[in-house]
Amino acid sequence: MAVEDTQPLISHLIELRKRLLNCIIAVLVIFLALVYFSNDIYQLVAQPLIRQMPAGASMIATDVASPFLTPIKLTIIVSVFLAVPVILYQIWAFVAPALYRHERRLVMPLLFSSTLLFYLGVAFAYFIVFPMAFGFFAKTAPQGVTMATDITSYLDFVMTLFMAFGVAFEVPIAIVLLCWTGVTTPEALRQKRPYMLVGAFVVGMLLTPPDVFSQTLLAIPMYCLFEVGVFCSRFYVGKGRQDRDEEQDIDS
Repeated sequence: MAVEDTQPLISHLIELRKRLLNCIIAVLVIFLALVYFSNDIYQLVAQPLIRQMPAGASMIATDVASPFLTPIKLTIIVSVFLAVPVILYQIWAFVAPALYRHERRLVMPLLFSSTLLFYLGVAFAYFIVFPMAFGFFAKTAPQGVTMATDITSYLDFVMTLFMAFGVAFEVPIAIVLLCWTGVTTPEALRQKRPYMLVGAFVVGMLLTPPDVFSQTLLAIPMYCLFEVGVFCSRFYVGKGRQDRDEEQDIDS
């Protein structure tokens, strides 16, 4: 009996290993395709800052190996970002057999929309936030201070903002899931709008660097996405529990 009980666990571990290997292979293939262009990729990511730097100023490297390692590090991160659809599909393929039919119908659209929203958050940071923020920083620099940002520090800064905006743009997905499972309702969320607005600025303060400009640029779209999530959640209120109960009645 004990041997029979271990068989499902072993099969799950084998399946998990397979899915993890597929994710690693996907990231590795993308990395090998991009590594030759690592310097160009860094140049592209650095453009929002370079455009705002004074004439004659440039970025610097304070560590001996950072001109080589920093673009490679960025390429690895970009490879993971680009492999997100594959990674999410592998997660879906692993958990799908344990889901109810109605859960399978919901999870795939949520995976697609969450990936799209994450990329939209990254694009919003790159095309909207970075030009405005770096232009603001450049104009407010004290007289006599020359902007010469270290390439590693810049990468850490932009990756923090990319992740912050990517995660923040997932707010509608979280709200839909909460209403779908019956944890809350759109009406209850509407009553908490003032708290959500304050909470958006608090989250912006925690996820972004310590400047009011970046915090505001994250908090405002986050609150707007909250309203989008509340609107969309009207179509999913309590459907998770209802559909699960119906399927359990059919199976019994």
